[in-house]
Amino acid sequence: QVQLVESGGGLVQAGGSLRLSCAASGRTSSSYHMGWFRQAPGKEREFVARISRTGGSTYYADSVKGRFTISRDNAKNTVYLQMNSLKPEDTAVYYCAADPTFYGTESLEYDYWGQGTQVTVSS
Repeated sequence: QVQLVESGGGLVQAGGSLRLSCAASGRTSSSYHMGWFRQAPGKEREFVARISRTGGSTYYADSVKGRFTISRDNAKNTVYLQMNSLKPEDTAVYYCAADPTFYGTESLEYDYWGQGTQVTVSS
């Protein structure tokens, strides 16, 4: 099993940047494909980005493509989400997720989840 803890959320003005981190403990993070999801109030959880075990493959939701970058440092058991040019519609709780098998875009495909970190973008 793996435990995930997100950090780095906060309040930022539109156009600003934040970097989220997801620290993994337990089984090494390199055993897992990793994803970032977000959930805004009153909305369903949605896929943001994913990265393969080695970091050699990434994929983004259209809504964040070109603005967000997912990366990982397996030596530090940490996955990052660099968020630039933030918009008010990016406001949500951001979750990282891990799965040893599936490299997907659906939340049901991920077995392990962090507790989430709040990102608020003011206009």
